[in-house]
Amino acid sequence: MTRPTHLDDTGAAHMVDVGAKPATERRAIAGGRITMSQQALEAIRSGNAPKGDVLSTARIAGVMAAKRTADLIPLCHPLALTSVSVDFEWEAGGLSVRATAATTGPTGVEMEALTAASVALLTLYDMAKALDRAMILGDIRLLEKSGGRSGDWRAE
Repeated sequence: MTRPTHLDDTGAAHMVDVGAKPATERRAIAGGRITMSQQALEAIRSGNAPKGDVLSTARIAGVMAAKRTADLIPLCHPLALTSVSVDFEWEAGGLSVRATAATTGPTGVEMEALTAASVALLTLYDMAKALDRAMILGDIRLLEKSGGRSGDWRAE
């Protein structure tokens, strides 16, 4: 059985040393969704939400969150991200988010993509909560990753 990489021989938490790992191109995509009332959806789509341009604000929040992941997640390495994008798609009863993060470095960007998706969804909630406090955030997960020792991976 493989032991967790963030625990030392005594079981104490520590940051993994990635100094000897080669810098490779790495990319991760995460997604999630938010369901809401038709009224809230229409207000966002038409640009008439009480707090203004909901999607632009959520997109910026997601990008900013990816850049601050190491400040939010204990033992996460600060990364020099080469790109972050956050995109939304209209769905019946809600919106889905797809966040992509990339870097060239010794460790992956899965946490950055997941953080971007999560914060974008939280921002959608915040921007539209005056219209619908019963919104549901969910299905936040890694969709795919590439690069690094473990290679490429894609969710089924």
